[in-house]
Amino acid sequence: MNEVKKPKLPLAVYYLVILLAVIVINTMVLPRLSSSQIKNVDYSTFIQMTNDKQIDQVDIDSNQITFTDKSGNKYTTGLVNDQGLTDRLYQSGAKFSGQIRTQTSPVMSFLLSFILPLMIFWVIGELLSRRMMDRMGGALGGNSLSFGMGKSNAKIYVKSSDGIRFDDVAGEEEAKENLQEIVEYLHDPHKYTAIGAKMPKGILLVGPPGTGKTLLAKAVAGEANVPFFSLSGSDFVEMFVGVGASRVRDLFKQAHSMAPCIIFIDEIDAIGKSRDSKYGGGNDEREQTLNQLLAEMDGFDAKSKGVVILAATNRPDVLDKALLRPGRFDRRVIVDRPDLKGRIAILKVHSKDVLMDDTVDLDAIAMATAGAVGSDLANMINEAAIMAVKAGRKSVGQADLFEAVEVVLVGKEKKDRVLNQEERRIVSYHEVGHALISALQKNSEPVQKITIVPRTMGALGYVMYVPEEETYLKSKKELEDMLVSTLGGRAAEQIVFGSVTKGASNDIEKATSIARAMVTQYGMSERFG
Repeated sequence: MNEVKKPKLPLAVYYLVILLAVIVINTMVLPRLSSSQIKNVDYSTFIQMTNDKQIDQVDIDSNQITFTDKSGNKYTTGLVNDQGLTDRLYQSGAKFSGQIRTQTSPVMSFLLSFILPLMIFWVIGELLSRRMMDRMGGALGGNSLSFGMGKSNAKIYVKSSDGIRFDDVAGEEEAKENLQEIVEYLHDPHKYTAIGAKMPKGILLVGPPGTGKTLLAKAVAGEANVPFFSLSGSDFVEMFVGVGASRVRDLFKQAHSMAPCIIFIDEIDAIGKSRDSKYGGGNDEREQTLNQLLAEMDGFDAKSKGVVILAATNRPDVLDKALLRPGRFDRRVIVDRPDLKGRIAILKVHSKDVLMDDTVDLDAIAMATAGAVGSDLANMINEAAIMAVKAGRKSVGQADLFEAVEVVLVGKEKKDRVLNQEERRIVSYHEVGHALISALQKNSEPVQKITIVPRTMGALGYVMYVPEEETYLKSKKELEDMLVSTLGGRAAEQIVFGSVTKGASNDIEKATSIARAMVTQYGMSERFG
C-alpha cells in the first residue's frame, strides 16, 4: 500500500504565521513583561517618599512620572499640577530631569509602532528569498515557475557578420563539409523544399574533448548568419522536478520566435543519458527533461520553422535510443583527433597573431604532437609565447615551441625536486635503456630527446620520440617492438644495478595496456586466437 502524504502548505502560510506571532509578541507579551517590573503608585505615595528622602532618581515627561528608590525599585505615578514639586525634589537630594514630548496622533502612532516594523520585516524576507532562489539557479522574472526558475539559461548570440567562420576552424575538413549542407539550407531552404528534401532536425557532433565541437557549431551559425542559442546539458537539470522540462519549453519558444536559428546543446549526455538502469536511469528530473526534449523535437517542423538543433557529446554510447532515432538526432558528424595535415593547419590558425622568428618549423611541431587535439595545440602556441616573453625575446622560436610541447604533455620542470647522486644514476640508465633499445630495433620511432629533469606530472625523466611519418596501422612486429622499448628502462636497471625500482611503474602500465589490446582486441595471440 502506497503511503499517502499530506500536501505541503504554501510558503505564504508559514510567512503569515510568523507575522502574526511577531504582532502578538509586540502587542501583548512585551508590554506585560515591562509593566510587571514597574510598580504603579498614587501621587501621595510619591510625595511621602520624596519627603522621607527615599527617592534616588526622578524622570518627568508630559503625562507621567517615573522614579526609582534607594533600593533600585522602579515606580510610576500620574502627573499632577504641583507648583512646589521642583523645590521638594531639590531638598530631598534626588536627581531629576524633565522632558517635553510632542503629542503624536493615534494613527501615526499605529503606523510607526506596527505597520513600519511589518514592512521592514517583509522587505528583508523578500530579499532573502530572492537571493536564495538565485543561488539555486533561478533567474528572477516572470515564467510558469515561481521566481523564473523555469526560464531558459541559454546564451543567445545574435547574427553577426564578424562571427566565427569555417576559416577559423582547421583540421576538421570532413566535419565542415557535412555541416556545409546545414548552412546552405539555412541560407536558402526553398532549394531543398522544392525537390521535397528535408534536412535533419538534429545533428550530433561526436568526438573526444577538445577537438572543436563547440567551435564548429558556432562556425555554422556564423556562416549561416542566424541567431545561435548555446547552453550545456547540465543547465537544464535542477534539484526541483519539472524545472528542466520548463526550461526546454522556454528554449524552443524563444527559438521559434527567432527562426531561422540554431540551438546548440553541449554535453547532451547530461540529460540524454539512456533511461536504462545500467546507465543510471530512474532520475525523475532528468527523465522529464529528456521526455520534454523528445516531445519538442517531434512537435516542430524544421521544414517550415527553420530551427536546427546541434548537440555535442564525447559519450555517444550512453545516449538514449529514442534520442538517436530518425526524426531526431539522425545525423552523426564525427569530430576526431586531427591528423598530421590537420595539426599543421591548426597550428597555423592559432599562430597567425603570434610573432614567430625564422627558426620556427610548424611541420616538425605537428609531427611531434601525434594524438594532440586542437585545444592542446592552441595551448602549446600560447605557452611558447609566454616563455618567449619571460625570456625577454620579441618573438617565438622553435626551442620555445618544443619546450611548450613538453609542458603540455608532461608538465613544467620541477626545480625544487633535487635527486641525490644515486637516484640520478638510476634515472639516467633507465632512460638510456629506453633510447638504446629503440635505436637497436628496426621498427621503433627515432629518439628526439632524452632528459632526467623531473616534471610536475610525476615523471623523473623521459624519452621523447618523433616519428618520421604518421601511420594509422601498427603491425604485430611493431607492437612487439613497442613492448620491448617500453620495458627497456627496467631491463637496464636490472643489468647495471642488479635490482629494479618503482620508477618503471608507468612503463609496466603502458606495456600491460598494449599486451592486453593485442590479445583481446587485435587477435594477435596464437594461443588465444
